[in-house]
Amino acid sequence: MIELQQLGKTYGKGAAAVEALRDVNLSVKAGEFIAMMGPSGSGKSTCMNILGFLDTPSAGQYRFQGSTVDTLSRNQRALLRRHYIGFVFQGFNLLARTSALENVELPLIYRRLPRAERRAKALAALAAVGLDGREAHTPAELSGGQQQRVAIARALVTDPALLLADEPTGNLDSARGHEIMDLLVRLNQERGLTIIMVTHEVDIAAYAHRVVHFLDGRIQNEARN
Repeated sequence: MIELQQLGKTYGKGAAAVEALRDVNLSVKAGEFIAMMGPSGSGKSTCMNILGFLDTPSAGQYRFQGSTVDTLSRNQRALLRRHYIGFVFQGFNLLARTSALENVELPLIYRRLPRAERRAKALAALAAVGLDGREAHTPAELSGGQQQRVAIARALVTDPALLLADEPTGNLDSARGHEIMDLLVRLNQERGLTIIMVTHEVDIAAYAHRVVHFLDGRIQNEARN
């Protein structure tokens, strides 16, 4: 699904230039669950942004499902992102005054799906993450773990090929965090959903098939769980 070849990313120019990534080589097969780890500034978040078409590399090549992404225009990358990528963030990023159902429907509005189809897909996505009966609740009426489930449902509702999760348990206590990880593992196994996750926590990374360690903009090592 993903092939990174000698990928590099530099911010700034001249004396102020900072190499966030250098000579990164990584292959990801469809259906894999990968965790990215490393200290702050190691390059893992920059790599995640490039994988999600939110940033472009300065050097090397990124191929996604056989297509060379770094040669595409901003609009083409936006279309790929909308149709193939789901995002889950540490901070949930839900609309505060909007119900769980409406939050999950949001990506489908951008696709201009009819209201009845949007509603049916959003209800199914909420059911898939165990939130039957919570459709009308706003984020303030939900626990942190439930809010993250809504965020996962919102990412799933477009049937993405790839789910990118940036510290998905970072704002949760350990029990709720492990519940979210159990959910992600189930989605990976039952749906064959490819997941790439950034985390600082070793016990959370242990849920993945493979752990990729970043240091100083490079992949330091990889380990299989």
